[in-house]
Amino acid sequence: MKIKFIACFFLLSHLVDAQDKNAYQLYNSKGKKVPYSKVIKSAKATQIVLFGEFHNNPISHWLELEMTKDIAQKKSIVQGAEMFEADNQEQLNQYLSGEIDQKKLDSTARLWKNYKTDYKPLVDFAKANKNPFVATNIPRKYAALVSKNGFEALESLTIQEKSWMAPLPIPYDANLPGYVDMLKMMGEHTSPNMPKAQACKDATMAYFIFKNLKEDTVFIHYNGSYHSDNFEGINWYLKKNNLSIKVITISTVEQEDVSKLEQQNYNKADFILVIDKHVTKTY
Repeated sequence: MKIKFIACFFLLSHLVDAQDKNAYQLYNSKGKKVPYSKVIKSAKATQIVLFGEFHNNPISHWLELEMTKDIAQKKSIVQGAEMFEADNQEQLNQYLSGEIDQKKLDSTARLWKNYKTDYKPLVDFAKANKNPFVATNIPRKYAALVSKNGFEALESLTIQEKSWMAPLPIPYDANLPGYVDMLKMMGEHTSPNMPKAQACKDATMAYFIFKNLKEDTVFIHYNGSYHSDNFEGINWYLKKNNLSIKVITISTVEQEDVSKLEQQNYNKADFILVIDKHVTKTY
């Protein structure tokens, strides 16, 4: 009877284990599992957190908000995001101060289609806690100009228009793996100016992050993973401005199995957020 009980216990334990469904797991750059608390501890000890998300992944957005809340419990924070363009900073400030409501922000700022579900909670957290929220990205029409005609197209812009981007001329290293890979992915007929458009976004985001740093404060920046993966993109421009600046990067990846970090995802960031690839997308 005792043997049957033990056998049933182990069978039940196996069935329970088989039913476990972990939506995500955190790893360090070397593929070792790390607790959430360690990521928060590291984030609170740095100057800048670059949270690389997948724009349509709800786990990314949920963890961005949770991390923001938890860091803010111990440190003053500044928030900023790729999803807001610098020429919309005034409207964003008006919303944060209560001068305009959400309806007015909707009609005056170029909000992403998933703003309501994915980014509004971050902005509303800033509003409720009186945190600055920085619109860090270059206006998309100027990035499009670069994609078509190169960096030279920016030289003829007005002084005001130039204030919405990184100072010209924008440094550019065409040999950075991220920009090289972009050309490869887009095929042989892709314009060599396309990675330059990406670079002007990276440079501008780094510029506005750096411009809004405050002493004993963590700047939490939300951006697509491609903008900070492999310590390139935004991170490269931040380090070019100040090599000693303290930056923590987080990369989002999707895998069939979250229990082990796949080899190709090693060293993508200081911390890698692995999400089950079957998690429902927001769009």
